[in-house]
Amino acid sequence: MVVRAAELAAELASDAGPASEKCLICTSITAASMEAFLQEIAEASATGVDVIELRLDFIKNFEPMKDLERLMSACSMPYIVTFRPVWEGGNYDGPEPERLATLKLAALKGAPYVDVEFKASALFFAGALLQTAGCKSPWCSAGEVPLSTKVILSSHNFQETPPAAELHARAAAMREAGADIVKIATMANDISDAAVVLSLLQQKTGPTIALAMGERGQITRLLAAKYGGHLTFAALSDARASAPGQPTIAQLQQLYGFAQQGPATKLYGIMGKPIHHSKSPLIHNTAFRHLGYDGVFVPLLVDDLPRFMDAFQDHDFQGFSVTIPHKEAAHKAAASRDPVADQIGACNTLVRQQDGSGFRGFNTDWIAAISAIERVLAAGSSEAAAATSSSSSVEGQPSPLQGKSFLVVGAGGAGRALAFGAASRGARVLIANRNKARAEALAAAVPGGAAVVDWEELQSGAVSADVLANSTSVGMVPNVEETPVATAAVGQFKVVFDAVYTPRETRLLRDAAAAGCLLADGVAMFVGQAVEQLKLFTGTQQPPVQLMEDVVLGKVKVGSS
Repeated sequence: MVVRAAELAAELASDAGPASEKCLICTSITAASMEAFLQEIAEASATGVDVIELRLDFIKNFEPMKDLERLMSACSMPYIVTFRPVWEGGNYDGPEPERLATLKLAALKGAPYVDVEFKASALFFAGALLQTAGCKSPWCSAGEVPLSTKVILSSHNFQETPPAAELHARAAAMREAGADIVKIATMANDISDAAVVLSLLQQKTGPTIALAMGERGQITRLLAAKYGGHLTFAALSDARASAPGQPTIAQLQQLYGFAQQGPATKLYGIMGKPIHHSKSPLIHNTAFRHLGYDGVFVPLLVDDLPRFMDAFQDHDFQGFSVTIPHKEAAHKAAASRDPVADQIGACNTLVRQQDGSGFRGFNTDWIAAISAIERVLAAGSSEAAAATSSSSSVEGQPSPLQGKSFLVVGAGGAGRALAFGAASRGARVLIANRNKARAEALAAAVPGGAAVVDWEELQSGAVSADVLANSTSVGMVPNVEETPVATAAVGQFKVVFDAVYTPRETRLLRDAAAAGCLLADGVAMFVGQAVEQLKLFTGTQQPPVQLMEDVVLGKVKVGSS
């Protein structure tokens, strides 16, 4: 509507503009009955969110004249009145004039915000049209929407994310139509779509809500404050998310430090597929907060690593953790690599270089595993090792592994990292794998060479070494009673390491403890690799090791809902 658009432009020109405004957290109320709806309003009010959205289309048998004012009166904080039709992804399937009349009634009764679909905006703003369109309801009003009510014009695409040019043109048309706030939500079929949506915030000309739906677009919700969005949505709980990819309020506030995000906040993330179970955001964000470091670490569901790196090359990502299946692709994508990562042929860490030379690749998996084993050897007991720093051997001193025999079980990516890491510390490396050809290939690739151990001889107890390091997933949940090495053979080793950390105490480690071996568990490796990454990300030489371990073990609750 041209008249309203002109009034809004004058209003925006008279204040400091939207760029300096705080990004709000909104949660949607979606209960099916009036009583449950009112209860959720009260629950939401206690969470510390900034805005609540009243999704009227979820209420069964909603009666505007009787119910609307009751709901509005129950809100002790700003709220958005939304009455989403089926054709825009909602539940309302009644007459359109009555739906829009309900939203206008909310505005005339003083609602701080109403959400109107862009496709219906002309009919909404022109009250007379509501009547000529056949609105028979007693609440059908021809009055103008007061400027005190901010109108969110919204557009949803549940199939795809259109090109950036199309989205920018749509946002401009929505402002011209009279939007106080533009809301555009699209489906992210690839994480590169999130970059397109975030460009709306980077180039906005007024208050904008820009969201990419689905797990691949989740970062648009988590980073809305960083990019200057007007508002983002979060759910009261995982079960009550009103759109795909919504985080919970607790996760947004506590885990991702939403209120502390700003333009200068540095971005980090973990690239993988799948990614939703990763504990890396938990451990790194907790550490950032402890260090007072202005950074945020997010999950990145990446299908194609080169495509992701290209789409986000102009964004503020300073570093990445990398997990399955992208470690080899990360090695190729890195502009430079540390020597051991080059030898291993895989990177689990990428760090942007300040000289503009791109990302440098590292492999902290081997550092973490080898350091955990070194600590046990140096301390002489599992308990003493657990109380020491997770850093590697003391500079200038030989590694406790030097000259020791080190048997790696498994010849996959993790086994490769362990073998190369042990060799770099001066250990004599042995490889055992069910597939002997793979063991021989890895042994030939290890610097200085490695010996291949017969699988049956290992299981019979005929093989001994200073260190046994399991790199396989045998014994992981749910197959917790499986073990990669026969119980009777485990006593042939001084130190036993298991890369599996769910559960922490695997059958292999239980057998090793019973045989009197020293133990190094998978939690030590996971925390250790994260500690080394934290050093690379932040430059800190005093990482909060114990805090990071406590978070992984669930002793410290962060962002639970």
